[in-house]
Parts: sequence; structure tokens; C-alpha cells
Amino acid sequence: MFKRISALLLAGLTAMSVASCGGGSGGSGGSGGDSVTMGFAQVGAESGWRTANTKSVQDSAKTAGVTLKFSDAQQKQENQIKAIRSYIQQKVDVIAFSPVVESGWDTVLKEAKDAKIPVILTDRAVDSKDTSLYKTFLGSDFVEEGKKAGQWLVEEYKDAKDPVNIVELQGTTGSAPANDRKAGFAQVIGADPKFRVIASQTGDFTRAKGKEVMEAFLKSNPDIDVLYAHNDDMGLGAIEAIEGAGKVPGKDIKIITVDAVKDGMQALADGKINYIVECSPLLGPQLMDLAKKVVKGEQVPARVVTEETTFTQEQAKQVLSSRQY
Repeated sequence: MFKRISALLLAGLTAMSVASCGGGSGGSGGSGGDSVTMGFAQVGAESGWRTANTKSVQDSAKTAGVTLKFSDAQQKQENQIKAIRSYIQQKVDVIAFSPVVESGWDTVLKEAKDAKIPVILTDRAVDSKDTSLYKTFLGSDFVEEGKKAGQWLVEEYKDAKDPVNIVELQGTTGSAPANDRKAGFAQVIGADPKFRVIASQTGDFTRAKGKEVMEAFLKSNPDIDVLYAHNDDMGLGAIEAIEGAGKVPGKDIKIITVDAVKDGMQALADGKINYIVECSPLLGPQLMDLAKKVVKGEQVPARVVTEETTFTQEQAKQVLSSRQY
């Protein structure tokens, strides 16, 4: 009887050991005993940028031999929190997520910390005062992106004497990129009173909403000089609205966007957008590298900023064929 119980216990321990190593495709990635299981809670699929970001994470996980548990929050914070709690229950090795909004994460992040599961923020930050709740934040400097957009505008209208009427399509309300891109842009143009933001509203980072809000802008503000959109997709939707109103995008209304996805770059090359500030979605390789390091207990920088550039219409024509997303 004792031998039978011992055998059963041994079998159970063996099964638990196999499960804790990640199993599935993770073990076949060449990482051997260093197998890592990551729970990744994505914002959603609201834009071409986000789709490219998801593909980068998934492809990089396969290449790095990381077992990936993936969830799509459909732009709802409650879905992300539910996913993170599920990953905690599953005892993954590391959790990574792009926060839908900046606030409201302390409770679930404390739960991950108590479970000794390290957390990596990707693409977007949180506004928690307790920075021990996550190991690092990998992503763009959104304030700097807003500043770059503003700097181009100031240079473009440096000789203008009349007021410059600007409308702004903001990203998802409360999200880090929406808050920061707005702040950086305002900081630069605020030094010259001729630049006036006459309307500013969220377009939720989607093409459909960008079109809808731009249509409303055009009806209530007949004299618009510039559109500043927090991402390409909203800008592309706005182009449809501008053309529907009988105006020429890029000429009658100058357009600045952020991201540099292929559709946006095509519109830039075609002269419908005037300037794009790049925000790269290809964070996967860096994320997998950071994940392996934090799981091993290695020190990583608290902030890892991606390298990005800007594009004029001529520059877009030169690089369009080689864009990966």
C-alpha cells in the first residue's frame, strides 16, 4: 500500500514538473532548461499598428522559445485585469501587457507581485506611484512624439501671420499615448498664440471613429487649417471625411499623424498626409529578451525607449516599399 501511494505521489510530482516548464511549443524553441511561459494581455486590435504589434510579440515568442499565453482585451480594462488574474492563477513565469488606460492597476499588480510573478509594461505606461509593481517599461516616448509633431507644425507655419486653426483627434481617453501626445504637442505650439486648438476629441485610435469625429469637426468648424491625429488610423478615417466634405487632404487641411504604418505611409507618399511621427510596433524581440532576464532575476533598466524617426512626404516615397507593417 505504501509503495502504491509513493508511486502515485511520484507520478503527480512528475506531471507538475512537466507543466511548470511551459510544455507545448515553448520547450521546442531551443531554450532547454530556461523555458519561459509568458502571459501577454493585449489592448485589442483597434489599428494596423496594434495588429503589427501583436504579430511581433507572437512571432518573437516562437523564435525565442517562449511559451505565450495571449489574450485580447478588446480595449476594455476589466478584460485585461481578468486576463492578468488568470495568468497569476496559471503561475506563468512573467506577465507583460499594454495598459488600456494609465490608472487603476495597483491592486492587480500587487497580486502579481505577491505571487512573485514579474511584470513588464509594453508600449504604454501606468501612473502608479509604486514602481516596484513592475520590472520595466518598454516603449516609445509619447511626449517626445507629440513634441515632434508640434515642431514640424511650428516650422511649417513660421512665416504665417494669421491664426492657425487646429483640430485634434485624440487616442483612447485616459491612455498614456493620448495623454502624452496631447501634452507634448501643446507644450511646443503653446509658445505661439497664433496656433489655436479649436476642437479636440477622442477617436479611440480607430479609423471609423476618426472619420465620425472629423465629420463633426467639419460641420461645426468650417475654417480648419490643420488636423493632428494621435495615430495613422484616425488620420486615415479623417481623410475620408475631408474628401467627403469636398476638401483636399494635405492641401486644404494639412495633416500630422503618429505611427507610420504602411497605410499611413502610403497616404503620406500620396500627399494626403503631410508629416508622420514614427512609433514602432515591433517590440517583440526586445520584450522576449527582457522577459528572459527578469525571470532569471537579472537587473534590467527601469525604462527602455525604442528608437524612432519622422517622415516627410518625400521620405515616405523612399522607404515605403521596405516597410514591414
